[in-house]
This record gives sequence, C-alpha cells and structure tokens, in this order.
Amino acid sequence: MTLPLTCQTASAGETEQLGRQLADWLLREPALPSFVALYGDLGVGKTAFVRGFTAALAPDARVKSPTFSLVHEYRSAHRSVFHFDMYRIESEDDLYSIGFFDYWDRDGICLVEWSEHIEYALPDRYLRVELTKDSPEEPDSRKIVISLVGEHETERL
Repeated sequence: MTLPLTCQTASAGETEQLGRQLADWLLREPALPSFVALYGDLGVGKTAFVRGFTAALAPDARVKSPTFSLVHEYRSAHRSVFHFDMYRIESEDDLYSIGFFDYWDRDGICLVEWSEHIEYALPDRYLRVELTKDSPEEPDSRKIVISLVGEHETERL
C-alpha cells in the first residue's frame, strides 16, 4: 500500500478498523514515524480512530477523549500509546507543562487530536490523518486521508 491513502468509512466501527490497520502497519514498518497527527472538526471520528488504533496495541484499554486530562497513556507489550487532545492548548508553554515533548523520547506512539492547534510544534516527520464528514445524507460517512509529512512523503507499505 502507498501513502497518501484515501479511504471512505460508513460507520464508527469502520473508522476504528482503519485505525487498527494503521497501527498494524506501524508495527510492521519501523521506518514509519511514531507520531500521528489527527485533524478534523468536532465529532468527525478522531477518538474512534484512536480507539481502533489502540485496540491493536492494547486491547484491554478503555479509550476516551483526553479533553480534560490532555493526555492518556495506554501501555502495551508492543509499544505504549500516548493519546493527546490539543483542543484547549493555547501556547508552547502549555505543551511544556504537560511534558508533550518528553513523550517523543519514550518508546511509544503519539496520537494527537486537534493537531491543527499546534502545527508549530509538530515533528519534522509524522503521519497526518485527516478526517472529514463527506455526506450530509449519510451522517456517519467519513473521508479519511492518511499521508506522510516530511522526507519521503510517498511511502510504500
């Protein structure tokens, strides 16, 4: 499979499944970055995507949006998942106060919701997952584009 990848999902379950598939790819392809920046409006399925992703690594984890805690850590035998919500982040000082940059040095995968709020702080190379509602007639329909940002922006998986 080649990035960028454009997919269509028709339910939260399908969005979760796509998240699981991305986690499986990251485990098989160590050359891919371990930072996943999620973009999309409120209610578009970012947390559902993270729920599926995390299920591939830590099946017993109970994933919920970290809106008020800003970060949840899900430990697994493979690699931990660090799930961030940047909706309320207002400055780089806020990022330092939650230890955001320290997580990059740990052996885990960072999944960051509302990445559009911290574009100035994203790493040089990361996976971008953009979720959009694409049909007013089908409220659960989503277009999801997964791309590699940084060097080698076209990647064969």
